[in-house]
Amino acid sequence: MFGYSEEQIAQFGLTFGVSAFMLYMVFIIFQLARESKAGRFGTFVLFLALGFGLVGFAAKGLIKYFLKGML
Repeated sequence: MFGYSEEQIAQFGLTFGVSAFMLYMVFIIFQLARESKAGRFGTFVLFLALGFGLVGFAAKGLIKYFLKGML
């Protein structure tokens, strides 16, 4: 499709598509904190608990990047 292989399209979708989805999830967490009037500590707890998976996914990408450079 347009000169790109299936692997290249899948890699693009994984990096940019999932990144955009993660940013949207951060927006949802922020809206949840604002609408529930959670305060500073409550907002921190929401981001800590709900955003922990996002941090793990980003860390996985960084670990793969650094290990690829070492090998």
